[in-house]
Amino acid sequence: MTTKPAQVSVWEKTVEIPTYEVGEPDRNPMFLEKRVYQGSSGRVYPLPVIDKIHDEKVLKPYQIIFLENEYVQIQIMPQIGGRIYRAIDKTNNYDFVYHNQVIKPALVGLAGPWISGGIEFNWPQHHRPNTYGEVDWRIEENPDGSKTVWVGEIDRMYGTKVSTGFTLYPGKAYLEIHAQMYNRTSEPQTFLWWANPAVAVNDHTQSVFPPDVHAVFDHGKRDVSKFPIATGTYYKQDYSAGVDISKYRNIPVPTSYMAYHSDYDFVGGYDHAWTQGFCMSPINIFPPAKNSGRGVTVNLVKPGIVI
Repeated sequence: MTTKPAQVSVWEKTVEIPTYEVGEPDRNPMFLEKRVYQGSSGRVYPLPVIDKIHDEKVLKPYQIIFLENEYVQIQIMPQIGGRIYRAIDKTNNYDFVYHNQVIKPALVGLAGPWISGGIEFNWPQHHRPNTYGEVDWRIEENPDGSKTVWVGEIDRMYGTKVSTGFTLYPGKAYLEIHAQMYNRTSEPQTFLWWANPAVAVNDHTQSVFPPDVHAVFDHGKRDVSKFPIATGTYYKQDYSAGVDISKYRNIPVPTSYMAYHSDYDFVGGYDHAWTQGFCMSPINIFPPAKNSGRGVTVNLVKPGIVI
C-alpha cells in the first residue's frame, strides 16, 4: 500500500515584524556616475535614493506568501524585493536559510536600504537596485499538483524585466527556482542574476565546494588562496601552516570565497552540529543573440535549494 503525497498549499498572511523604518526618498534625482559601488560607477538614476534609517523599531505588518508541502515551508516577501524571508525543514523545525527576525536595513544597497537574511535575488546588477522595493506576484497551480509563486518587476534603470518562480512539488523535499529575463528594449542589454542565500553559521559549519575546486578568490580577484587547505596569506591572515579554510572555526575574519572553476553542478554548506545543510545548483545562462532586441527571453535552468 502506497501513501499518496500530501498536497502543496499556498496562502497569504499578514505578519507583524519588528522593523527599523527607512526615511523618505530624496526628492531630487541623484546623478552619481562617479560613485564607486562594488566595482561599478554607482549610477542610480532614475531610482529614488534613501539615506536615512530610523533608530527606533516598530511593529510593522508585512504581506507574506506561504508555500508548503509535507517537508518544507517557504515564506516569500513581495514587499521587500520578492525575497525568500524564511525556509523551514518541517521534519525537525530547522531554518535551512538564516531567519532574520528583525527588519533592520543597512545603507549598503545601490539605492540605499538592504537587509540580510533569507534568500535575496539579485538582478540586473550587484545587490539588486530594487532589493528593498515592492514587486508584483501571482500564484500558479500546475497540472502535476505542484504550485508556483511568481514574483517579478521591470527594472527602471534599463527597462528589462525579470520573473522568478518558486515551485514546490507534492512529496519532494526541495524548492525549485526558475527565473526568466526579458529584454523589453530595442538594444542589447547586459545583466547579472544570482541568488544570495544567507546561512546562520557556527563553529561546526563547513563550506562545501565540488572536489575539483582547488582555488578561491575574493571580490575582483584581489586575493587568491588554495582551497580547502590554504598555505599562504588570504585576507591578511597567515595560513602558511596549512589550514582547512572550508571550516568556519578556522577563519578569524569574515571571508569571501569565489570558486575559480568547476565541472560539477553544486555548491553548499553543512552544519555538523545539526547534521543539516543546503545545496544549490548552478545558474546556467543561455544568452540571446547579440542583437536580439525587444521581447527576447533568457532562461535559467532550474536552480534549486535542496535540504
